[in-house]
Amino acid sequence: MASAQWDAELYDAKHAFVWEKARSLLAWLEPRSGEQILDLGCGTGQLSSEIAASGARVTGVDRSPEMVAEARKKFPALLFAVGDARALPFTEAFDAIFSNAMLHWIPEAEPVVQGISRALKPGGRFVAEFGGKRNVERVVVALEKGLEALNLPGEGANPWYYPSVAEYSALLEQHGLEVRQASLFSRPTKLEDGKDGLSAWIKMFCDSYLERVPRVRREDYLRAVEEAAEPSLWKSDHWELDYRRLRLSAAKVD
Repeated sequence: MASAQWDAELYDAKHAFVWEKARSLLAWLEPRSGEQILDLGCGTGQLSSEIAASGARVTGVDRSPEMVAEARKKFPALLFAVGDARALPFTEAFDAIFSNAMLHWIPEAEPVVQGISRALKPGGRFVAEFGGKRNVERVVVALEKGLEALNLPGEGANPWYYPSVAEYSALLEQHGLEVRQASLFSRPTKLEDGKDGLSAWIKMFCDSYLERVPRVRREDYLRAVEEAAEPSLWKSDHWELDYRRLRLSAAKVD
């Protein structure tokens, strides 16, 4: 799983697209007043707050203490806790579980799905969106070419899990979650800050690559990645990443 160390202020300031582009996912969740809802991988709590506006009672869980601290500061009326999605402590506690842009950080998907199934009440629903098959494929190629350019090892640097619809649906069904809707779609995503946008994105999300690079060579690495990515991802005045999202809803079989 990715490092729990996150820059929460940078996340909100420059990467708000992570939650802004998922607002339409709330329509799949359809939160209702009085429901108990878990926001799994809540980040800085923005979508938790929007779910709570329905009158639902929301619990936000994230592995990053920095993210949870920021969420508590921004939304003090809501409940947030540090926790690992692979070891959820809940049993039949929630009417619904919501997750945005988190599940692709956990290659060990089965214990996560087991915990989600266990935490839902019978008939409870699970709604999620995360990176799907071939997500940021061109970025990954550029990250690996950057390591090659500096003669650094790249094996095992990729931290992400990007399943297909069929793969993830099968896993949910194996653990008592009946898939009701699922889709995989492209979402080209513009980065802020012009030429500096890609390096800012790498610094935010790519620790597993950066940690392979000695600090004195990191600027060289970032330039090498930009050079490799430019033909396909630079759009005259901004970077546009090749995001592909897997969105689904499922229900726990009674």
